[in-house]
Amino acid sequence: MSDFHWYPGHMAKAKRAILEDLKLIDVVIELTDARAPLSSRNPDINNMANGKGRIMVMSKSDLAEPSGNDSWTQYFKDEGLDAACVDMKSGSGMKRIRSLLMDAAEKKHEKDKRKGIRMQRPVRALVCGIPNVGKSTFINSMAKRNVAKTGNRPGVTKGKQWITVSKGIELLDSPGLLWPKIEDEKAALNLALLGSMNDEAINIERLVGELISIMAERYPGILSGMYGVSAGDDATAVLSKMAGSLNMLQKGGEPDLDRARQFLLDSFRNGNYGRMTLELP
Repeated sequence: MSDFHWYPGHMAKAKRAILEDLKLIDVVIELTDARAPLSSRNPDINNMANGKGRIMVMSKSDLAEPSGNDSWTQYFKDEGLDAACVDMKSGSGMKRIRSLLMDAAEKKHEKDKRKGIRMQRPVRALVCGIPNVGKSTFINSMAKRNVAKTGNRPGVTKGKQWITVSKGIELLDSPGLLWPKIEDEKAALNLALLGSMNDEAINIERLVGELISIMAERYPGILSGMYGVSAGDDATAVLSKMAGSLNMLQKGGEPDLDRARQFLLDSFRNGNYGRMTLELP
């Protein structure tokens, strides 16, 4: 799976910084992508956050199937985690997160009172997850203002940012963090499809072939309805029909398969094909 490994030096540095920051943290808010919540969950974060309050947030839920969102929410609740799906464009689900944080603040203040601590400091929550999962957008939505840097590529957030959300809550942004060795081939492919790795580290032919297989199996109506793809068409045939219908042609009228591959991948990532879930519990 070396084609899919992407662990630049700043991620190793970020992991060390997060371990240091956790000494100041009361609650860990872990973001995953609702289209592949398990693949996009960093096992290192789970280990590092042991003993802290936990909130699992499935971002980009507007891009995933509603039934899949329900299944994953229940899955994480069964694991003993507070979980919620959020759509940061519309704000759906954010009220639930605020409620969970306020509950955490109340519990902390009660604990402090029992210890004889009268001065109440805010609850401090770390927002963490893999690259390009929407951490900074989540923080901006929580704060109701643009306070965290955002971008549509991995690696945008590199420095430490403390953000006051309300009188009793502070959030700490963190850089996107992958783990050094991704042994699960399916998870690595899902991460690459979601755009959580630098595209230069990806074998795009293999990646798009995987996406076509998923769409043919679970969402066949998309390919047939939009591009005239037939059941049983292999990846090359699918891309050829796509290129033809989109007028992506090379000199001489040959289909431009490279352009078709990039178009298909970008369209999936942007949600142009509707709501699609890559994995289910």
